[in-house]
Amino acid sequence: MKVSIVKSIPDKTDLFVVPVADGNERGGAVRELPAEVREAVERRVQQTGYRAKSGKTLVVQTNAGDVVLAGLGTSRDAESYRRAVAAARPAAAAVRANTVAVVLGGNARHSTAVLEGFVLSGYRFSKYRSSEDDPYDGPEEAALVVPAAAVRKARAETARVQTISEAVFLARDLVNEMSSVKTPSFLAKTARTLAREAGLRCEVWQGERLRKERMNGILAVSAGSREPGALIRLHYTPKRRARARIAVVGKGITFDSGGLSLKPAKSMEWMKQDMSGAAAVLGVMKGVAALGLPVEVRGYLAAAENMPGGGAQKPGDVIRLRNGKTAEVLNTDAEGRLVLADALCLAAEDEPDAIIDLATLTGACMVALGVRVAGIMGNDQTLVNTLLRHGRETGERLWQLPLVEDYVEDIRSKVADIKNIGDGWGGTITAALFLRAFVGEANWAHIDIAGPAFAEKPTPLVSSGGTGFGVRLLLSYLSSL
Repeated sequence: MKVSIVKSIPDKTDLFVVPVADGNERGGAVRELPAEVREAVERRVQQTGYRAKSGKTLVVQTNAGDVVLAGLGTSRDAESYRRAVAAARPAAAAVRANTVAVVLGGNARHSTAVLEGFVLSGYRFSKYRSSEDDPYDGPEEAALVVPAAAVRKARAETARVQTISEAVFLARDLVNEMSSVKTPSFLAKTARTLAREAGLRCEVWQGERLRKERMNGILAVSAGSREPGALIRLHYTPKRRARARIAVVGKGITFDSGGLSLKPAKSMEWMKQDMSGAAAVLGVMKGVAALGLPVEVRGYLAAAENMPGGGAQKPGDVIRLRNGKTAEVLNTDAEGRLVLADALCLAAEDEPDAIIDLATLTGACMVALGVRVAGIMGNDQTLVNTLLRHGRETGERLWQLPLVEDYVEDIRSKVADIKNIGDGWGGTITAALFLRAFVGEANWAHIDIAGPAFAEKPTPLVSSGGTGFGVRLLLSYLSSL
């Protein structure tokens, strides 16, 4: 889709998208429409009693093109614009619009959010659909109508939004791919291809190299599978002196059966998404390189397939992890923290200014925060606060949970240094406390994306499937350094 920034309404368009606030359905950007179109909109609003609640739309047919009013609700922040425009996207499909004009009126402050909403909501994963499905791929052209004074800035943001969206789409594609395809070796191949195309350095450890490097968490989780695990490290170096050195770490369980602590069948249906953290890291590395950010970034993917084969690790096994600490495995379905421990040790050894990990780690986080909000914990409150702010700005919402020191006793093992599950309560916190044991003295934040990484039902920016959660959040953070 070609996106352009213009300062006046196009002479001809198939569909006008107009964000409007609750209580101002006939004002604001509606007044920018051609007279004939504006009058038709005003009549339709009066006839229907339409109220511009958040996410609510009203389609108006006119001789000069259809109009969809996109409700902002009572808020006028970036996220309300992002969601309003995304909610209007189905109207384009309904009328088979080839050209769309999004009219912002006199306020272009949220033009970036508007672009994100329109572009991100157009994503579809159709690789396995038959050719008999609806062939409409969305508008060929979209114009964002802004005041003349805002054109230059909005045009600069257009390229940035498209770059970031491509990074998000990479993550979504990987999450949506079936696990029979996206093995740890497939992720390694994808990382190598990305590195070659984006000018990154890439290193992959498998087999004997994992044993040599004492990556025993990845080896233990992979032991029941025919697919070898992998530690994948990507490295981006800016052309000029780096303003900061950041490590991003992602959990990459390409399929999670639970191992010998086998999940119920229903719980396995979406376990292809248990590598969403690793997918987000690949998306971030793609975006960092494409944007040319002035920060040094290392990405670590801890990839394994958790299966109940004859060689699988058993409850009661003890693993000696890379930093020498030992972990008693009481539940093989708490495997993500075992592979992350290896990657976090390695990231800490590289001595970054901060480590941020993303993982679909605990169902307990979904119980606490639902499916739209990720949990965040860490040992550096400044880092956590900064990520909370970028979460608000990007609409990838985070909520801080405490690292309760008393709960360390819940993961103290009688036969090892630590055990991989707690005593049944506060599972998100005890999982984070387990991870903390492997970051050393590094500044660290852990983001549990178990809820928002995958949408079983449509959300404002995704129809269903992988969301790419975390990519925009971390690119926003890295861009601010």
